[in-house]
Amino acid sequence: MAKELIRQRVDAIVVGNATTTRAMQRATSTIPIVMASVNNPVASGFVASLAKPGGNITGITTQSEVVLGKLIAILHEIAPRARRIAFLLNESNPNEPVFWAAAQSACATLDLTALRIVANAKAEFGAAVGEIVRQDAHAVVVVADPLYLNERASLQTLMQGIRLPVAYAWREHVVAGGLLSYAADLAVTARHVATYVDKILKGLKPADLPVEQSNKFELVINLSAAKALGLTISQPLLLRADEVIQ
Repeated sequence: MAKELIRQRVDAIVVGNATTTRAMQRATSTIPIVMASVNNPVASGFVASLAKPGGNITGITTQSEVVLGKLIAILHEIAPRARRIAFLLNESNPNEPVFWAAAQSACATLDLTALRIVANAKAEFGAAVGEIVRQDAHAVVVVADPLYLNERASLQTLMQGIRLPVAYAWREHVVAGGLLSYAADLAVTARHVATYVDKILKGLKPADLPVEQSNKFELVINLSAAKALGLTISQPLLLRADEVIQ
């Protein structure tokens, strides 16, 4: 797909995740690439720094690896008896090592046990859920990943079968029936990306456009999912939520 875009001589390319960014980065060093919802762009080698990208890539980082710790803390607040937390990870995602390190660190702070569960394709979801059960997990965290987002309906169906509290990175998972999410708003981020494209088409270079960090994160809670699991969401937490799905 990256090579096809290059052949079409496009003026700019918008990418929605680290996996796509990596493919485009390998395909071109001249066509402007604008990131949306990409985590850890400096460590991933996409830009030299946030302030001075230095190449043909710029855009927005949603800092999912940073807010992962907050998501774990919220899950712990909702399900305090859950001590063994399974993390669903995609090893083909360039951010996977960062996510796993952040998960381990957050769990250590809360005296929780982090369990590593891998699903690199939709066909592996069933085996991953089986591994969650085999490892006696008490709750699950699904990290930010385009595979999990795109296949959220299938993933949610499998997760409901094991009847465990599951926290997700994106709101869209909660709309599909998940318990809770905490992350930047994807729609807001996408709209902001359009301003980058506008500036580039007017002549600015990606190297001169600093990478911006998302500064607004939303907590979404699904009360129906909580009720089905026998969980009571405290009033203070409900008041903190940006959206409560009935």
